[in-house]
Amino acid sequence: ALTCVHNWMGTWTSTVDAYIALTEFARQKYIEGGIPADKIRVKPNFVEYDPGEGRGQGRDALYVCRLSVEKGLDTLLEAWENIGSRLPLKIIGDGPLSDMVVQAAAKNSAIEWLGRQPMDTDYDFMGDAMVLVFPSKRYETFGRVAIEAFAKGTPVVAANIGAIAELIDTHKTGLLFEPGNSQSLIAKIDWVLSHTQDVLSMRKQTREHYQRKFTASANHNILMDIYHQVSNRQSILAVK
Repeated sequence: ALTCVHNWMGTWTSTVDAYIALTEFARQKYIEGGIPADKIRVKPNFVEYDPGEGRGQGRDALYVCRLSVEKGLDTLLEAWENIGSRLPLKIIGDGPLSDMVVQAAAKNSAIEWLGRQPMDTDYDFMGDAMVLVFPSKRYETFGRVAIEAFAKGTPVVAANIGAIAELIDTHKTGLLFEPGNSQSLIAKIDWVLSHTQDVLSMRKQTREHYQRKFTASANHNILMDIYHQVSNRQSILAVK
């Protein structure tokens, strides 16, 4: 009801000077919802402190997220029935589908469930993994775990959907597969396994991408630019 009142009053279009969206994908959704395009700026999330570049010495894939349907866990487990020991899978997290993971790990020795771990431990696993897998089947507001992997220099194999797809530069910071399609995910993992030198090159590009866009200092600069743009606009309007 309150939202309807503000829509009627024109609050969102007339009294708010600027909105910040995490991705261009989100920005377009807000525009579709009626927010003026010239009021929406894009500023991504960031990794608060640099965890340092990982070694990438482990020959495994990593999933770090909530164990739930919308995160694409079923797609992930189905894919690993085929992939198996060609690229062992470590799963970090907890959630309503934890029993499904336990059963999958019991049947497939290539799958290891580590439960919920401290952030520093997550980073250690990220830094050693060959790739991080992000199989969400629904829109994400951003996909922070992807840029955490970038910070460690680890490429991301992600579902081609919404905001997470925007974070991936194909064959530079990762690969994209069709959401909910385990065969598509298998194909991307097969590419990773047959292009190990390219994956090593991607590690360097991924780390550089993080340093350019997702550090605290880079994020601070973007935020200050937004503040200055809004301030300058208000100054011009005040003179008029």
